[in-house]
Amino acid sequence: MPKSVVDAHRLIGPVPFDDLPADPRPEMDRLGIDRACVTHTLSLYSDPREGNDALLRLDDPRLVPVPVVVPGVPGASAPSAPAEVLDWGVPMVRLCPERHRFDLTGPVALRWLAELDLPVAIDLDETSPARLRTLAERLPGLRILLLNPGYRRLRALAELMAEAPRVWVEIGTVNTQRGVEWLAERFGAGRLVFGTGAPVADDCGPRFLLDHLDLTPAEIELIAAGSLGRLL
Repeated sequence: MPKSVVDAHRLIGPVPFDDLPADPRPEMDRLGIDRACVTHTLSLYSDPREGNDALLRLDDPRLVPVPVVVPGVPGASAPSAPAEVLDWGVPMVRLCPERHRFDLTGPVALRWLAELDLPVAIDLDETSPARLRTLAERLPGLRILLLNPGYRRLRALAELMAEAPRVWVEIGTVNTQRGVEWLAERFGAGRLVFGTGAPVADDCGPRFLLDHLDLTPAEIELIAAGSLGRLL
């Protein structure tokens, strides 16, 4: 088992379709997850400003805030300017271009991301490998954490990782047989990150997967926590 486990993709707050626990820490304790990068559900499903405000009120070093940022022209963004994001002092932000209806590779988003110079987490369902390649080409220094890649699009995922070396991948949904090992062999465990998407998604499966990877202890340590540390 790895010495330390950090969940790169966890949610906190209410959701419109289920009754979920308000505090993620008991479940983290049960599964041996030391820390988690968390995004507030209100930012995803309702109001990014309200959700980010609630997220930034958290006061627990185990819960690392990853607020949602919506780039836009004045009056159509959240927050109002990139400088506000920098004032938050967060290590990463999350983008939802499909849900919040903005152009990921448009001029406004590119200016925001260049000014922020922070890693960004993006769910694959919110974009496409083609758009992510374009984003990586336009901003070659940008660090991208791809969430929920699934296991049915490994070819497209591999092409993206080959063309965009600053893309990291969350493994929680890469649950096909030896899928994680296949990626690690080609791109290195240092570009693979443990994450769950819990509590909306199951966290027991990804945690079980982590403990049963056919990789070296050093590679598993990277996936469990080290790769995320390098990304951030």
